Amino acid sequence: MKHAWMRCSVLQVNKIMDRRIITIDGPAGAGKTTVSKTLARELGCVYVDTGALYRAVAFEIKRRQINWKDIALLEQFLACLDLDFVMEGREPVLTSSGRDIRAYIRTHDISMLASATSAVPQVRKALLGIQKSIAGERDAVFEGRDMGTAVFPNASYKFFLTADVNVRARRRFEESNASGISFEKILEDMVKRDADDTQRAVSPLKQAPDAILINATALNVSQVVKKMKSIIIVA
Repeated sequence: MKHAWMRCSVLQVNKIMDRRIITIDGPAGAGKTTVSKTLARELGCVYVDTGALYRAVAFEIKRRQINWKDIALLEQFLACLDLDFVMEGREPVLTSSGRDIRAYIRTHDISMLASATSAVPQVRKALLGIQKSIAGERDAVFEGRDMGTAVFPNASYKFFLTADVNVRARRRFEESNASGISFEKILEDMVKRDADDTQRAVSPLKQAPDAILINATALNVSQVVKKMKSIIIVA
């Protein structure tokens, strides 16, 4: 892993303060990815899917068959990772050792493994630098679980996007129905993931005190983006 990502200097913090940083946190299946991409495009910002970083770690753990519960082994693994974002237009493309891994990190198994490993402090620390680096260079929309609470507590605008768990599970089922996984299984795993994300000791999923809550249960993407834009423009 590139060691520059591991540091956040005073200069880097100052650069972040000069940028327009928008954070969108929330549980799985709430529509954060589509909303974040659309909002970033309409505002002329870079879209950053921070969850993809954790999925990338999970993908490499599975591919290399790493025992991630062995902390010493995990630290060695993280030190050798070479993750990077390569810009294609306004959208960063995640690579591992120069290889585009987007096609491999969206499976159900990787999602569950990413949720488990993201609670490990060593993993979160290792990935913090790249997020700070991007924020110091460009106006950006960051999507994740703890962007507004832990990573960018001083973000320009913060949103917490949620929806009823049954609606979220149905959306995820419709996205992945070719995988053969039943709706009931997706719902069961989503409930478990919600519990894991909100109850973990390190950077749990929660709404930042100054984040604006948007419940998207009965809203489509355009309506959510319109609501966010009105808040950003008015502010």
